[in-house]
Amino acid sequence: MDDMDRKILAELQQDGRLTVTELAARVRLSVSPCHRRLRELERSGAISGYRAVVEPTAVGLTFEALVFVSMRQEDRETVVGFEQAVSEVTEVVEAQRLFGEPDYLLRVVTADLAAYQRLYDERLAALPGVQRLTSTLVMKHVVRDRPLPA
Repeated sequence: MDDMDRKILAELQQDGRLTVTELAARVRLSVSPCHRRLRELERSGAISGYRAVVEPTAVGLTFEALVFVSMRQEDRETVVGFEQAVSEVTEVVEAQRLFGEPDYLLRVVTADLAAYQRLYDERLAALPGVQRLTSTLVMKHVVRDRPLPA
């Protein structure tokens, strides 16, 4: 990965809908070499996909919580079962395994508090191996979906 690859990545993080021609112009490279570099970044996994960034409130998801999960036990079978089950909960938009306590951090979005309570009671509390769930509500996003540093 060289400076040109970093420029390409920076431009695409700002606008993933750029055509190769537009991208080449922005990074000051001709189209063919830019296209080759782009395909190599995709092939290597540096670019893992393209997507639209959707504003949650625009689609009725006005409630967001961060949920800290402490596990009862952390043997391989329990961890695999928990991670598989949490990956199937569509309201969990991010799940991270942490070092130390707590064991996991989940970012959850729902329509409102009542929907979150139902999700909490019916799905989250029933996840395999869960000892304790601690929720904190998101008041405001200060930094969100920021591009990775160059």
